Amino acid sequence: MEARMKSAASPEVMTAIQGLYKVMYSGGVDPRVMELVHLRASQINGCSPCVFAGVASAKKHGETDERLHNVVTWRETPFFTEAERAALALTEAATRIQDGAPGVTDEIWDAAAAHFDEKQLSAIILDIALTNFFNRINRTIREQAGKTW
Repeated sequence: MEARMKSAASPEVMTAIQGLYKVMYSGGVDPRVMELVHLRASQINGCSPCVFAGVASAKKHGETDERLHNVVTWRETPFFTEAERAALALTEAATRIQDGAPGVTDEIWDAAAAHFDEKQLSAIILDIALTNFFNRINRTIREQAGKTW
């Protein structure tokens, strides 16, 4: 499968995205939680370059292979904290927006709000949104795993 675009995004777009990332990472959320959120959304969307990059980035933040291999089955494993589980549930609900999906229910929101303050929730939501944004771009242009941007 060949990539459809070979040129990088315009400098204006890159500056805007960098600004969003700066705001997101100033939200006070443990970077490992942010990496789990990114990885889970990318798994759901089948975005191989984001899964590849997400695993590499998570490892740089100290994630273990054991946890990374089990993000996809986070509900059935003992490897995640309640706060991480709440963030992963929020990620799944916000990412799976296909017809008929219930979205972010009050129960999911309340669980996340019990572990994260308003600024942290904003950062997690922005992480979910940006990940979905990049997942969709990568799927559209057929970007492949293992490449650097």
